[in-house]
Amino acid sequence: MNTLKSIILTTLQQDDRLYNEDKKQLNQTLLLDLLEKIDKPIITLLLQNQTLKDKFFIKINDSYVFKANDFQFFMEEHKIDNSYTSYKNRLGLTDGTRFLKDTDDVVLDFPFKDCVLEGGQSTEEGADDYFEWQEDKLKDKIDENGNKIKDGIKNVKEVDVPAHYEKKRDKRDEIFFNQVLAYDEKDRLFDEKALVNFIRHNKDGQQKVNNIKRDENGTIKENLIIKGNNLLALHSLKKQFTGKIKLIYIDPPYNTGNDGFKYNDNFNHSTWLTFMKNRLEVARDLLKDDGVIFVQIDDDGMAYLKVLMDEVFGENFVNCIIPEMSNLSGNKIEHAIQGRKFPKIKEYILLYAKNKNNCTLTIPKKTKNEWDAEYNIIFPELTLKEFEKIENLIADSNHEELNDFLKNHKIESLIDYLRKNNIENIDEWKIQNSFRILASKPNTALRKKALELNFDTQIASLKNSRGDVKIIRTDFNKDTETARIELVFAKNNLEVFYGDIWHDITTTGGVAQEGGVVLKNGKKPEQLLEIILKSSTKPNDIVLDYHLGSGTTAAVAHKMGRQYIGIEQLYYGENDSVVRLQNVINGDKSGVSKAVSWQGGGDFIYCELAKWNETAKEEILKKESLDELMKFFKEMSQKYFLNYNLKIKEFNEKIITEENFKNLTLNEQKQMFITMLDNNQMYTNKTEIADAKYAISAENQKLTDEFYSYDK
Repeated sequence: MNTLKSIILTTLQQDDRLYNEDKKQLNQTLLLDLLEKIDKPIITLLLQNQTLKDKFFIKINDSYVFKANDFQFFMEEHKIDNSYTSYKNRLGLTDGTRFLKDTDDVVLDFPFKDCVLEGGQSTEEGADDYFEWQEDKLKDKIDENGNKIKDGIKNVKEVDVPAHYEKKRDKRDEIFFNQVLAYDEKDRLFDEKALVNFIRHNKDGQQKVNNIKRDENGTIKENLIIKGNNLLALHSLKKQFTGKIKLIYIDPPYNTGNDGFKYNDNFNHSTWLTFMKNRLEVARDLLKDDGVIFVQIDDDGMAYLKVLMDEVFGENFVNCIIPEMSNLSGNKIEHAIQGRKFPKIKEYILLYAKNKNNCTLTIPKKTKNEWDAEYNIIFPELTLKEFEKIENLIADSNHEELNDFLKNHKIESLIDYLRKNNIENIDEWKIQNSFRILASKPNTALRKKALELNFDTQIASLKNSRGDVKIIRTDFNKDTETARIELVFAKNNLEVFYGDIWHDITTTGGVAQEGGVVLKNGKKPEQLLEIILKSSTKPNDIVLDYHLGSGTTAAVAHKMGRQYIGIEQLYYGENDSVVRLQNVINGDKSGVSKAVSWQGGGDFIYCELAKWNETAKEEILKKESLDELMKFFKEMSQKYFLNYNLKIKEFNEKIITEENFKNLTLNEQKQMFITMLDNNQMYTNKTEIADAKYAISAENQKLTDEFYSYDK
């Protein structure tokens, strides 16, 4: 008996894509995915069978329309017992139906980065940050009885908290809208966008952009700050920068579930991951073959992001780095005392290569926090020239003179020496000036080699297997395999390589105000980006950050002589990345400026994606009542591009009057208005730049053409 299920299976066996080699196992997940995209070969097969035509198609005039929902419902209700899937034995992220890797959905809009940074604060954190920042001043405050407050911050909380910090005690009440677009809705979404409002920033301030510099290969050689939707901006960069970016660092919204991201129940994982996937796929294409990407993330998203990046970058995982991003103070101590959980002081940075076989990192070193007190340290009162002479003696293996020196030029103690010479900063003096010779760590290879030789001096030189010259003591204990044999100089012994746990990342002491811009929560310290740039780039390499925020990545890249591209949708006012970078050009002394000897200079170009429907969306978000929304709707329907299936007359006459609509929250009503906009027209496409409707100036048209038009 031919059941409907068996008829479907027999019919679909004619499509080789859907079955394994022996035609026994159906890939049902792939089938449903192809039908959602109106796959012509499969629709044709179903139409050719009369039973299936009668069951799953409806005739309208002379055409048959596929009842996709009925077919999907039947397939879900009648699971194929022997079905197979190409996802068998595969870990992956799904939206509940399909693996994200196999979808073409796009998230166009997303919660704003600055809001999650503040929105994640608990009740006291905002004020606590202020108290720690102003601690010395707060201790001198007067309480309500006129008494000087001696125990500091605790009493001040109810006495003198600035208004803008008081607001931070309450969770941000902002609602964020995201729209998931299916494949057939994308249309011209990823076309190159028109660019406007070009400004060159240099030591003289804001200047007109006369031309866009390129190198001999035609690559744009400008530092760029681009304002606009980062997904569309990334696609606009593809022609110019595919295969040319050496490093991408992003600090995306974390989607912690404790911030203002929760617009709907589906948002937490699948929509956030789709948002990340869309952008990571473009980012991967932009990377050079030896390029790398660092993505910083919190506990809540790390496991999901790791699986997603494995799918996007394949087997090119390099490291999971754990930077120490906080210290054990404030509310963290309170939580620990209450036994709620271990205090969180770390985040994660996932590091992937475009092609791991071509990736070479330069692992930086850091200075040890403490001096190794167990070693014998010699501090002769010598000039720099005399120090160099001693080093030359060792290099030349003239050890008799060196031995005489070691016997005759010891001093009583380091402290005595420093006091005699009025040296206050002991650690800094050690690093900069000390010369030491000491018995060091066990080195079995050197020991084995030294046992085979005869020496007539107390100190000698040997080469290791890599050809490096090592200075050794020849009077080492030959009866133990752990003899201290190697001599190490201070300048070579005060630094150690970074591992995959980064301690001592400075997150206090002015980090919130680095670059002359203030972002109290979530701002990444310049020290962190210095480590990343040192490890993965050289001067003039191109660095990209498409979640730029307050501009830390661009600021450090500027100071370290890297070319950079920063993308950010929001304008942060006086704390914007543009303000920060102008401060950098003017000689900003904060952050890594001292470490990299930054003196100021350089320039960058600022420009924006030309908004169209995006402007309408921003206007909708500003409205404070349904009446204001309805007044704007008339302008919106006349000036902007609306969704093709929107029935304006019906909306005006019927929907708007329904009680169900009126009973929606204002934010839900705003979402409905935003949904009316055509997503393909959020920004102006380059191909339409000359249309008078968009009022793009001749100057901006010229610069847009220059930005996109270069061909090798």
